[in-house]
Amino acid sequence: MTYYLLSVVQPTDGEPPSPQALAEIMRDVRAFEEELRAAGAWVFGGGLQGPETATVLRPSDGDVLVSGGPRAEGREYLGGLTLIRTDDADAALEWGRKAALATTLPIEVRAFVDQG
Repeated sequence: MTYYLLSVVQPTDGEPPSPQALAEIMRDVRAFEEELRAAGAWVFGGGLQGPETATVLRPSDGDVLVSGGPRAEGREYLGGLTLIRTDDADAALEWGRKAALATTLPIEVRAFVDQG
């Protein structure tokens, strides 16, 4: 079995969904998570607070500098994640496809390195 990270790619611009649309999305996400559990592929998952709540720790000359908020600027940020285990990349991509449909957001699929 290989572990894969399904990352929810959250855009920084645009309007959030209406309360009704969000309720439908969350229903679909719960159904997706239930399907993962039933298949034995679920390991862990959850949403993240916005990047404005982040604290960044950077090594600097043998010490660590602490700063609030993200320092990387971009059009997208990590909005949530799901860790799964599955037999191969094709199966992971199929789970990613289902996650994209459930969340209505782009999903990045990546395998973990050196799992032996």
